[in-house]
Amino acid sequence: MKIDLQFNSISEYHHFSNLPQPEHPLVSLIDYSQVQYPVEYDEIRLVQHYYSIGLKRHVGKKFNYGQEAYDFEAGILALVAPQQVVHIEIDHQAAANPSGWLLLVHPDFLWNTPLATKIKKYEFFGYAVNEALFLSEKEEATMVEVFRNIQREYQANIDRFSQNIIITQIELLLNYTERYYERQFITRRISSHQVLSKLETLLSNYFESGNLIHKGIPSVQEIADELHLTPNYLSSLLKVLTGRSTQQHIQDKLIDKAKEMLSTTQLSISEIAYELGFEQPASFNKLFKSKAQVSPSVFRSKFN
Repeated sequence: MKIDLQFNSISEYHHFSNLPQPEHPLVSLIDYSQVQYPVEYDEIRLVQHYYSIGLKRHVGKKFNYGQEAYDFEAGILALVAPQQVVHIEIDHQAAANPSGWLLLVHPDFLWNTPLATKIKKYEFFGYAVNEALFLSEKEEATMVEVFRNIQREYQANIDRFSQNIIITQIELLLNYTERYYERQFITRRISSHQVLSKLETLLSNYFESGNLIHKGIPSVQEIADELHLTPNYLSSLLKVLTGRSTQQHIQDKLIDKAKEMLSTTQLSISEIAYELGFEQPASFNKLFKSKAQVSPSVFRSKFN
């Protein structure tokens, strides 16, 4: 049976998963082997209103985030931000001995701390599950130690220091995650370079199609969709490989096309701007000068 759920609080997740009530209403660290979804459901679609950081292995469930699915057999880390849709398919007949940790953090727990703003800048919270973090044994051990630090503090008597200590450990967990994602991009260079090659082909075809005047300049979202990746993941990958974001790659290709038209056609600068998808020539002039260090007219004069 299928069910659609919205969990507004961490307590609601505990109740649905047959767990004891959390010791703190805004943060919970769960031993994943204790999670028991109701047996009558084999498909769950949920939206949660808190952050979820899960280090799981040997789980007899298939998690679908976005358009991709992954079976949690090896130890991997998956991060979900508030309002993201999670689709879970459960095989109750599968022999599984789930283990791992699930850290749930309500945004209100971070209120009035620097992490409240910083956590929104971690791009991996926008990744789909096929872009989850695959951990080495050493990396997994490091992450587990941080989880255990949170557990020790979480189970101690709550006092005025507790929140800051737990938040410090959460930030450490996120910083390790950021480091390991970058390592993953580097160690998976073959597949990463395939993405880069596909991006170059996609942009070249788009800018040579002659449809810029009708379709406009492609957005990061459109390019990511064509590559079946999330925008955050694509930009993170490109920054590691090339030092440049997806938006910068689009702009680079746009300026290359502009230089070609300025040097090989008799079109006016305004006409070139319109053909490249700009509504106002002034916007084209500003971007071109910022990228080429000279105005379009000065660049063109070099070829006359």
